[in-house]
Amino acid sequence: MYQEEQKDLSLKDYKQIWTKFCFLDETGSLSAKQQPFFTVGILKLTQPYYLYNKIQYERSVRHFYDEMKFNLLGAKNIDFAKFVIESVLEVRSLSFYSYTLDKEGEYFQRTFGADPWQAYEDISLRLLDSVLSPNEILILIADHVTTPKHIRYEVSVKKRMNDKHRRLSLAGVARFDSRGNDLLQVVDLLIGIVSYDLKMEYGIVKTPSKYKKELVDFFKQQVGVKSFCEGFRNRSFNIFVDKDSKNRKYHNENKDKERGLSS
Repeated sequence: MYQEEQKDLSLKDYKQIWTKFCFLDETGSLSAKQQPFFTVGILKLTQPYYLYNKIQYERSVRHFYDEMKFNLLGAKNIDFAKFVIESVLEVRSLSFYSYTLDKEGEYFQRTFGADPWQAYEDISLRLLDSVLSPNEILILIADHVTTPKHIRYEVSVKKRMNDKHRRLSLAGVARFDSRGNDLLQVVDLLIGIVSYDLKMEYGIVKTPSKYKKELVDFFKQQVGVKSFCEGFRNRSFNIFVDKDSKNRKYHNENKDKERGLSS
């Protein structure tokens, strides 16, 4: 994850400072045992209104006003989802980062297993560290998650991020219902694609959904990757998969060999 010493910034350096908007969403549940993967994703943009306006215009042309959500993909919205993916790939000043953890893995259990709410905060910070570049100040917009009253995600994430980097690296954090924010919905599509590809690869999804698989294959073809099991990185995308997730494939292959030998 990114960490670099740099000179202090002041108001007179405003022409050298980049302000980046980050949209954060997650897929999977930290507490549900039937969902082994937990993925957090961040879409980072300098000027988010370009992508937002393009999606809004296409919504009005197609008279499509439903929520874009990976788990709701079907015949009525698959074409619009593909349009959104193509639009994301056309934005030059865009970066996407995701971090997938295997909740059954040793690393997750050792590092995050005790408190799911603290885990969500810690994982968000780890991803923000990878997003931050020198001379940048981030603004984080995250999907709303219902939490216990004692959880102060917005306050804690901002304080911990700025304390760690010893400067104003995160200007503010706000959480909104993703149903009213197209760019949070874009993140949902992207992390849904990554997570579903892993689930298919490791046999967690026995009978893949036709339309979910179609969008996964479409995106992989567009970026030129066969699988996200080993992660993926290019100019715009940094998809990180923890080693315990990767080990699933090794263990599954060994189990298949054992069954073959015994039969």
